[in-house]
Amino acid sequence: MQSAQLDTVPKAQYDAVLGEVAQLRHQLEWFRRQLFGSKSEKRLIPENPEQGILGQEFIGSEDSDSNVLTKTTTVAGHERKSGVKPAPTTDESIPFFDESKVPVEVIEVPCREAAGLAPDQYEVIGQKVSHRLAQRPGSYVVLKYVRPMIKRLDTQAISCAKAPVGVLEGSRADVSFLAGLLIDKCTYHLPFYRQHQRLAAAGIKVSRAWLTQIAQSTIALLEPIYEAQLASIRTSRVKLVDETPIKAGLARPGKMKTGQMWPIMGEQDEICFAFYPGRGGQYLDMALGDKPPHKAVLHTDGYAVYANYAARLGLTHAQCWAHCRREFVRAQSIEPERAEKALEMIAALYAVERTIAEQHLQGEQKHALRQSEAKPIVEQLFAWINKQFDKQGFLPSSPFTKAMAYARERKEGLMVYLDDPDVAIDTNAIERALRVIPMGRKNWLFCWTELGAQQIGVMQSLLVTCKLHDIEPYDYLVDVLQRISEHPYSNIEDLTPRRWKPLFANNPMRSALHQTVANGNNAA
Repeated sequence: MQSAQLDTVPKAQYDAVLGEVAQLRHQLEWFRRQLFGSKSEKRLIPENPEQGILGQEFIGSEDSDSNVLTKTTTVAGHERKSGVKPAPTTDESIPFFDESKVPVEVIEVPCREAAGLAPDQYEVIGQKVSHRLAQRPGSYVVLKYVRPMIKRLDTQAISCAKAPVGVLEGSRADVSFLAGLLIDKCTYHLPFYRQHQRLAAAGIKVSRAWLTQIAQSTIALLEPIYEAQLASIRTSRVKLVDETPIKAGLARPGKMKTGQMWPIMGEQDEICFAFYPGRGGQYLDMALGDKPPHKAVLHTDGYAVYANYAARLGLTHAQCWAHCRREFVRAQSIEPERAEKALEMIAALYAVERTIAEQHLQGEQKHALRQSEAKPIVEQLFAWINKQFDKQGFLPSSPFTKAMAYARERKEGLMVYLDDPDVAIDTNAIERALRVIPMGRKNWLFCWTELGAQQIGVMQSLLVTCKLHDIEPYDYLVDVLQRISEHPYSNIEDLTPRRWKPLFANNPMRSALHQTVANGNNAA
């Protein structure tokens, strides 16, 4: 009776139920992974089931049955480098810190055996040193400038040296404090109210509003450098672009507006975070402009706004294989065998990229290897996807069907990197760089105003670029904040991290605090 009723169910309704079941299974697997599983997309190859385990007899041993057939497998030869761990040491005299950065206070420990002896009764033949890491309640320092007033006896004229001019005119903040304040906020994601609490615990009484004011004034000094860096990125032939949401501005009481931070990365390891109130195509025009360089390439994910922008300006639009792979990872819970087949072929593409990185291939050599080894794999993958669609055995709502459709619709963009050695296989470089924005959202939650979001973008642009060029951000900020007032505006690009490193990094401008620390170390 039930079978007869099932036979009368319309096929469309039956397919709809199957699609809903598959979708619910997909959602259930997603929630399970969020709660109990790994969120990484890294493929975990299952262990060899034939590998022996502890307590199991080894096949081929003397006690085993000689009639048992053993299976042999030939594996490719390889060399494995074993990491050499430094031997543990108990020598307390070995420094574990950078003596050029950490102030050292010397404490003399008298020898009890020399107590009561005259200096001519013993001889100091050497010394032993021990180091201990210590901490004060606060690491802040107050620089006290003492300026004597003099009166000339012959002319009766009274004079006094002027107070040193700070970066912010009339401010009590030294340039070292300004740099530290912004690095704590943007690199270590420490909100101003927590920094204010730490200042209070150190015995320093300032208002929280003062911290916000001096931070805004300092970032305003750095905005021309940000603009110069953005102009440099716009001239890059290959640009990576992405977007990530950020709360900025009050929409109504208790509700914040959602804006977008658009990270833009150029060929010379420079990145700018441009804030705009939305995710529409007009903001992409504002960020990139409408005059791209010759043979420009826009490398992005699958968001349609990027494709429209590239088509309108005649750009080559490269797509990201990591985003394509992500779709098949999501489909593993529904079609594990077929999804694994696709992931194996994509993993082979990344193996080619690892070979390129290990052999440090560039230009034509890189292009030749991709053509000979990666291109056949890509063609095999898309031929396999077409074959799966020809079977017509998958529901349109299936995550596996969506994954295959995602790849096939972006086939042309996914193959761009095969013909252009300057294009990477994915956009992971910018994905890693933009993590500072989500990390900030987890700590300071939101920006009270849209101006604040723009200034966060300015600071993160300079700090993340410093990281990409292996520059100490504290040294960079202390230098450029003092240098920018006397640097010609026509050469403002020299103060971007990329240009600053070869020009000024070897002899940066320091704060007065640096001199006091250096003198203290010399005295020690």
